[in-house]
Amino acid sequence: MKYPEDFINKIICGDCIDVMRQIPDNSVDLVVTSPPYNLKNSTGNGMKDGRGGKWANAALQKGYANHDDNMPHDKYVKWQRDCLNEMMRVMNDEGAIFYNHKWRVQNSLLQDRHDIVNGFPVRQIIIWKRKGGINFNKGYFLPTYEVIYLIAKPKFELAPKANSFGDVWEFTQEMKNPHPAAFPVDLIERIIESTTAQIILDPFMGSGTTAIAAKNLKRKYIGIEISPEYCELAENRIKNGMIIKDKEEELPIFSQSSYVINI
Repeated sequence: MKYPEDFINKIICGDCIDVMRQIPDNSVDLVVTSPPYNLKNSTGNGMKDGRGGKWANAALQKGYANHDDNMPHDKYVKWQRDCLNEMMRVMNDEGAIFYNHKWRVQNSLLQDRHDIVNGFPVRQIIIWKRKGGINFNKGYFLPTYEVIYLIAKPKFELAPKANSFGDVWEFTQEMKNPHPAAFPVDLIERIIESTTAQIILDPFMGSGTTAIAAKNLKRKYIGIEISPEYCELAENRIKNGMIIKDKEEELPIFSQSSYVINI
């Protein structure tokens, strides 16, 4: 594979670290991503409802396609740090990583992901507050937020007027997407339009939301996804040129499509 022709506006089906190692240093302006959260490696009730049974409609109870989301914690931390190191390498000196993750309590200790992001230049955290949701577990209050770590290179600056946004963002989670943990398009558009980045990388592309948001804002993207199933899903969403707006209307947004490269 050659950069940029085999990467720009493409979805590459493969291991994210292996693929990123083929991207030259300082080639990307922005990284927007959300890795698997290792949710099935849980010491608590996990995805059980208040009666002890599994959530009947929780897609994540089966894990992701090609990733069961159940790694030993130390192995998971090393994997994520290796991923972040590659993201930092491929990103230029004016770039930043918006790294979405989820805090949780395990064995009565808070996993705030400090063991993952420690040593990286975290500039700020942003709270993504999800609207709505159903709680099946009587032992916990309804979880409604996730954390976005802004990990910034020294020369990173926000786009003009973007600093007027607060650090708590409320967006409805994506409900009409077969991927078990999809980003809302509006959230990713908020991130991208808050920067002047032209090339956006998502090494955990999933259903292609980062690519769609980049195309909406006339930016370029590089998508990496290990699951052929999700690569196909993302490709179909991009080719169809459809996104879900707040009023649940489907609108065509572009006709130019990418293609999937398997490695």
